[in-house]
Amino acid sequence: MPRLSEVIAELDALWPPERAESWDAVGTVCGDPDAEIRRVLFAVDPVREIADEAVALGADLIVTHHPLYLRGTTTVAAGHFKGRVVHTLIKHDIALHVAHTNADTADPGVSDALAGALDLRVTGPLVPENNLGRICELDHPETLAAFAARAAKRLPATAQGIRVAGDPDMTVRRVAVSGGSGDSLFDAVRAAGVDAFLTADLRHHPVSEATQRSPLGLVDAAHWATEWPWCELAAAQLDTLSDRHGWDLRVHVSKTVTDPWSSHHTSPGAPN
Repeated sequence: MPRLSEVIAELDALWPPERAESWDAVGTVCGDPDAEIRRVLFAVDPVREIADEAVALGADLIVTHHPLYLRGTTTVAAGHFKGRVVHTLIKHDIALHVAHTNADTADPGVSDALAGALDLRVTGPLVPENNLGRICELDHPETLAAFAARAAKRLPATAQGIRVAGDPDMTVRRVAVSGGSGDSLFDAVRAAGVDAFLTADLRHHPVSEATQRSPLGLVDAAHWATEWPWCELAAAQLDTLSDRHGWDLRVHVSKTVTDPWSSHHTSPGAPN
């Protein structure tokens, strides 16, 4: 069995920590470098449900996309919900490793996994300077409504579902995708000349301005749903490394929905 330090060295080669944004908090949060690793669990969020799942699974390592302590902390006391996660992991000898913006800009990375989930053909990065997002082509043109339905069918179900801005009957041939929050990328999307943009966390004013400036179609999915496909990609990458090194790791992907939104209601009324 490999030691944690050996597995982390391979993960850092996949997602170099120096490629993370300066504000990010990536790398190993807890874990003994000399501990043997047999079972690994991939998930988007390092929340209590995932820690409990890892305990039940008998995992030795959790790899998440989102950091546990993005803003830093002065305590890991178990009276705080994040501290409780740390206590649970240490009590059960489970390590936690984070690959966030260094996985966003990897090749392949988060947006490649999103494109793959939607069966899109990647033609290049949306932002070449940092390899962020992807420009993709559809095998056959389809309407914006059909493209949104494709996303709804192939991405994990969430309370939010899929929101669409733009003419539902417009023809979509080339699209941009970006896992996670993407409304800071509108300039790059317009410069790419795509028909539609699929991402998450789109806000009112950027969407309003984008649809007024051009006939761009927008497809807004839940943040968690756009990043979950990366867990499957990352797990497959670690499986390949395990076979190459003869490690015989057991690699799992959590299917626990940790999207924070729990329900959705449509308002039947008109504005007052």
